[in-house]
Amino acid sequence: EVHLVESGGGSVQAGGSLLLSCAVSGFTLDDSEMGWYRQAPGAECELVAFISFVRDTYYADSVKGRFTASQDNAKNTVYLQLTSLKPADTAVYYCATGAGFGSGGYCLSRGGSWGPGTQVTVSS
Repeated sequence: EVHLVESGGGSVQAGGSLLLSCAVSGFTLDDSEMGWYRQAPGAECELVAFISFVRDTYYADSVKGRFTASQDNAKNTVYLQLTSLKPADTAVYYCATGAGFGSGGYCLSRGGSWGPGTQVTVSS
């Protein structure tokens, strides 16, 4: 059974940093594309970072230069390092596999397998 669970969210002040982790089981990271998405209240699901099969990484313009996605296949864990955080980064952050490349709609209604999400709150 495919299972993902995020951790590492929290409340920080603007300019702060967080490291989000996504522990996965039931599938092999080597064979999978992984995405980090976020959804703020009243907003559509936004693709934040996407690691492709060939390990190219895409970043949304809104986070480019501030967020870094990586994965440790031996630990079955995907990471998202968040730095220089802004209040606009406040959202529930999800990791997912098989959810596709792109933004829009409600995150948990998209296809693929998703974790339950972790809240990131950035205060000014």
